[in-house]
Amino acid sequence: MQKLIWVVAAAAIMLAGTPGVSSADGGFKSIDYPTAGGIQGRADVYDSKNESATLVLLFHQAGWSRGEYREIAPKLVKQGYRVMAVDQRSGGTVNGVRNETHSRAKRMGLARDYLDAYVDMEAALAYARKELGAVRIILWGSSYSAALVFRLAADDAANVVGVMAFAPGEYFEKQEGPDYIRAFSRRVEQPLFVTSSKKEREQVKPIFDASPAKKKILFTPASRGQHGSRALWRKWSDNDVYWASVDGFLERYAPAMPPPQN
Repeated sequence: MQKLIWVVAAAAIMLAGTPGVSSADGGFKSIDYPTAGGIQGRADVYDSKNESATLVLLFHQAGWSRGEYREIAPKLVKQGYRVMAVDQRSGGTVNGVRNETHSRAKRMGLARDYLDAYVDMEAALAYARKELGAVRIILWGSSYSAALVFRLAADDAANVVGVMAFAPGEYFEKQEGPDYIRAFSRRVEQPLFVTSSKKEREQVKPIFDASPAKKKILFTPASRGQHGSRALWRKWSDNDVYWASVDGFLERYAPAMPPPQN
């Protein structure tokens, strides 16, 4: 009996460490990317039929993990995009998916506040370019990472063809001042999409307005809406209007494949 218990436990451990594939989530493999502090970050790279397609780099919101995108990523893949959903060290568990980057940073005694996670975003972008060969990348953030994608797009713009921010804000005012994210937004010229819940419009609009991008969309729902990328989850009755705005932006300004050159 004891031997049987050990066999079952060992099998459970093996499954837990195996890249997951399911009909609900779509096919993906979990990979590790090198990041600051001597640790490996974790990300899910979703299966794609077109390795030359635009890659969407997904960053989660506070307290969560790459699991924020288990429902969203397959839809983007279906539209022709490559997708990489990233764990940053500031996070936790959502949709049954533990944030492995956070766990590893914690074991090493590394700082795990919002701004500390920026190094993981930088490292994930570098991995997407070098290891995945991505030459067109969309930066997509949620809540605190929605703010930090403005910094990432401003500081490391090569190959970035679009920025999508779900509920950005001046979340770092105490550490960096009241104009921290707007200062980066003033340097973001790539096509820009910003959205939020209805009540957050006044929070996100100054950041949106600061960008000189000529191709940009600010979407605010007529309904109450949701905070962050979870607004796209099917559990919310207004997810369809969020998806319509996202799809419209992607199709118009950041398609999976660029139109052929004449």
